[in-house]
Amino acid sequence: MKLTILGCYAATPRTISNPTSQVLEIKNKVFLIDCAEGTQVQLRKSKVKFSKISHIFISHLHGDHFYGLIGLISTFMLLNRENDLHVYGPKGIKEIILLQLRASGSYTGYNLYFHELESTVSETIYEDEKVIVKTIPLQHRIYTNGFLFQEKNRERKLNVEKVEAYNIDKVYFNKIKYGGDITLDNGTVVPNAEITFDPQPAKTYAYCSDTMYNESIIPIIANADYLYHESTFLESEAHLSERTMHATAKQAATIALKANVKNLILGHYSTRYGNIELFKDEAQTIFTNVLLADDGREFNLD
Repeated sequence: MKLTILGCYAATPRTISNPTSQVLEIKNKVFLIDCAEGTQVQLRKSKVKFSKISHIFISHLHGDHFYGLIGLISTFMLLNRENDLHVYGPKGIKEIILLQLRASGSYTGYNLYFHELESTVSETIYEDEKVIVKTIPLQHRIYTNGFLFQEKNRERKLNVEKVEAYNIDKVYFNKIKYGGDITLDNGTVVPNAEITFDPQPAKTYAYCSDTMYNESIIPIIANADYLYHESTFLESEAHLSERTMHATAKQAATIALKANVKNLILGHYSTRYGNIELFKDEAQTIFTNVLLADDGREFNLD
């Protein structure tokens, strides 16, 4: 699992930073999470292939989280995309994007599917053989969701010495990796546990974009390996977080501590601060394992 931060600053535009967007890669699948202005350029800088993006998750309809979406959809058209594209986001996102396409006389040469979200409780919105994605209902000025990405159990690892000892043909290796027992030519059944090692535990990544301090998310994100939580303000501006329904670094750390997550990644910094290390310093007074998102930064989440 690999996380690439394309942008992680709050709404005010600057030449030296970008608003929110990130890419999560899980077992060769590429998920785009939020899509602010400048996302396409950041994708290019990070060398993420546009064609590998088939699922886009939009947390809410504030511009610094989705104003880059119509541009990306249009670029896919210019690149003669053929693969389906699925967009998950709040109700209204389909109307907005289709209006923009119609008004500009544009179209897509590929299938564009919208999965509009309205539920205020966590729900599974995507699942395949590798990953499950659930919503994390957040508290912000408009309807907002975070997203919980859960790997499915990883393949078991072959015990090569045992496999060779039983002279098992390579054609059975996939079956073995996915937990299957093997019947030898003489009828002997070899239990899977005898010829494999346990896989590494499946990883979980929780993305919590714009939200005020909200303990109701704790049961949903509990024990996550990595939690990205917005930290727009420091405690010295806590009064602004209440008014704007954002969080402070200390509040993000408190959520991480109470949810028993392993690592906290901070982001969505207000551009009023000159040094993002201040956010880490504040959060570490509550929670130890704190990482700082920054534009272009990559995290190996394995």
